[in-house]
Amino acid sequence: MRNFVAGVLAVIVLVALGGLAAVWFGLIPAAADAPPPMALEKWAAHKALAATIRREMPRPPYPLSPAGDATILAGAKLYMTNCSVCHGSGTGDASNVALGMYIPAPQFVKDGVDDDPDGKIYWQIEHGIRFTGMPSFKGTLSEHQIWQIVGFLKRPADQLPAAAAAVWRGPHGD
Repeated sequence: MRNFVAGVLAVIVLVALGGLAAVWFGLIPAAADAPPPMALEKWAAHKALAATIRREMPRPPYPLSPAGDATILAGAKLYMTNCSVCHGSGTGDASNVALGMYIPAPQFVKDGVDDDPDGKIYWQIEHGIRFTGMPSFKGTLSEHQIWQIVGFLKRPADQLPAAAAAVWRGPHGD
């Protein structure tokens, strides 16, 4: 039994040393133009992100919900200034920045988030997403401004008020 436990511990130590060596010698891709992430890496990142958001996201009732036209317009302007360079605009064209991102940013003209919970969208804007290009806006936008962007993103593009739709169809902030 002692040999079995020693063997298991030896395997664990060797795997850990192998992982450390891969990191130490740069064998794990770190470039933005590297091949897609390995399956285990992708699985772990998605699981950790989903669990964190589920635990930390704001719960209803949400401020500014349902969002009125003025809130949606303010959110559209904030989105175009802060988000469109990565997530696109109503033109449907991805910016050069978006095209060069290693983890492709969702293009909201086709990958809308209007079916996501408000709290999840808020959390992602406020905290960002580690190891992607998604920054945290906690220090640069107020809670109220983040909720305005959430209000804009929750409204399907074909249901936007006219003023917000005009802003949305403008060029992204490249």
